[in-house]
Amino acid sequence: MSEIVFPTEVIELPSKGWFYPPDHPLASGQIELYYMTAKHEDILTSPNLIRKGIVIDELLKALIATKNVDYSDLFIGDRNAVMIAARILGYGKRYEPTVDCPNCERSSDVEVNLEELNEKEVEFHESQRGINAFEFELPMSKKKVLFKLLTYRDERNAQKELEALRKVSTGDVTTEVTTRMRYSIVAIDGERDRAPLIKLIEAMPARDAVALREYARKINPDIDLSFDFECPKCQYTGRVEVPIDVTFFWPNSRV
Repeated sequence: MSEIVFPTEVIELPSKGWFYPPDHPLASGQIELYYMTAKHEDILTSPNLIRKGIVIDELLKALIATKNVDYSDLFIGDRNAVMIAARILGYGKRYEPTVDCPNCERSSDVEVNLEELNEKEVEFHESQRGINAFEFELPMSKKKVLFKLLTYRDERNAQKELEALRKVSTGDVTTEVTTRMRYSIVAIDGERDRAPLIKLIEAMPARDAVALREYARKINPDIDLSFDFECPKCQYTGRVEVPIDVTFFWPNSRV
């Protein structure tokens, strides 16, 4: 038998490859994906992967055709773009999730055109190419913060740490904000040592923390995963997030 050639598609990444090192395979700003096959659907129906909460990650890993790409190296926005592109290549642009209205909290079936989800506008020329490091002066304390954009590896590690803390916590207070800041912030006023740096993060005024998060969101290349929603029951209108679960990749899944 002749060798089977699986079709692929090249997609543009929201980061344009700007913040990857020059020798990184994604520095071109593009990634090549396989079209989904029946073998990929085997991944989607794996009870073990679903139970562990890693089924989408394993699917996306299997769909990446670009050589020498570590899935965990993807910036969060690039990972989101891969996820949307994989769904369109596999099952088309039409997605019909059930959405809970933010106003009346009742559920409605809606239709989303995934091709209409746009990239955020980012001024790349304001940042040095090939460097994932950004400076920001906190408006209240005037301290200078050096931070980085999170990769999917950072995001997963932060999530695992938060889950571990919830299991041993005896109170109602969570560390969601400070944990994610610890994975992003590299230095404050030149202080890089982890122990004093963590203390500086935990003591950061709330106004400074909010300003830093807003700036990080502004410069972070990503896909806008929200759409215009109109509730047929209470007539509420506004932007809501596209809900994503296993059915995002298998519309008729009953897993």
